[in-house]
Amino acid sequence: MSELARAAELLDSAGALLICAGAGMGVDSGLPDFRGGEGFWRAYPPYARLGLRFEELADPRHFADDPELAWGFYGHRLQLYRNTVPHDGFRLLLSLGAELPGGVRAFTSNVDGQFQRAGFGFVAEAHGSIHHLQCLAGCSPDIWPADGVTVSIDPETMRAVPPLPSCPRCGGLARPNILMFGDHDWVPDRSQAQLDELTAWRRTARDLVVVELGAGQAVPTVRRYAELASAATGALIRINPREPEIRHGRGVSIAAGALETLTTLAAARDRGSRR
Repeated sequence: MSELARAAELLDSAGALLICAGAGMGVDSGLPDFRGGEGFWRAYPPYARLGLRFEELADPRHFADDPELAWGFYGHRLQLYRNTVPHDGFRLLLSLGAELPGGVRAFTSNVDGQFQRAGFGFVAEAHGSIHHLQCLAGCSPDIWPADGVTVSIDPETMRAVPPLPSCPRCGGLARPNILMFGDHDWVPDRSQAQLDELTAWRRTARDLVVVELGAGQAVPTVRRYAELASAATGALIRINPREPEIRHGRGVSIAAGALETLTTLAAARDRGSRR
C-alpha cells in the first residue's frame, strides 16, 4: 500500500483531526521561504545588501536599540500576511474536520494568522501572532489586536517611518506579541490560553489523527507537538518535501508539499467514497 493510500485510510478512520503546521504550510500561498540565508535574502534583497539574516532581525533587542529597523521588518510582514490569501489546502482540511464528530483544531508555530483567515474556529499559536501587540516597556501584561495598525516603510532601506505603533496605556513603543529569538519579554498569556484549551480537547478527542505539514527540524516546536499528540496510536501523517522521516517508525511519511498532497488525498478519498 502506498503512503498516500495509508494516509487516506487513516483519515477515513479519524474521529477528530489535529493539524500541526510549520512555516512550509504557507509556501503554497506565496509566502516566502525563510529556510537558510539565501531563501530569506531572495525575499528581502535590502537585508542581503546589509548581510542581515532572519535570525538577526527577529531579535527583540532591536525594538529598543533601533525601532525603525525592527518595525521595518515586522511591519512589512504584517502587511504581507494581511494581503495573503490562504491556499486551497486550508479549505480541504477544514472541510475534512467538519465531517468528524470531534471536529478539527490547529496547532502552529506560524504567526501569520492564515488558519483564522481560512475559517478555522480554533487555532493554538505557539509563538504568538503578528496580528496582536504588547507594550515594549511592559507597563502591563495587556495584549491587543493590531487591527487598524499600519506601518510605513522605506522600500530601499526596509526601515519604518515614524510614527511607530504605540501602547494605548502608556504611549510607549509597542511590539508584536511574537516569541522572538532570545525573547524574555514576550507575554505568553494569549498563546497559553489557546494551548490549555487544545490540551483539554485532546483529552476528550477519540480516534485522533494528526496531520503535520511543513514543519522542519531547525525549530522543532511543531514536530515535537505532533509526535506527542500522536504518540499513543502512531496516527501521524507527516507531509514535508525535505524532512518527512518519522523517528518512531510509525505513521505515514509523505515527501511532498502541503497543497499538492492535500489535493491528491482529497481526490483519493472522494474516489473511494463513490465506489
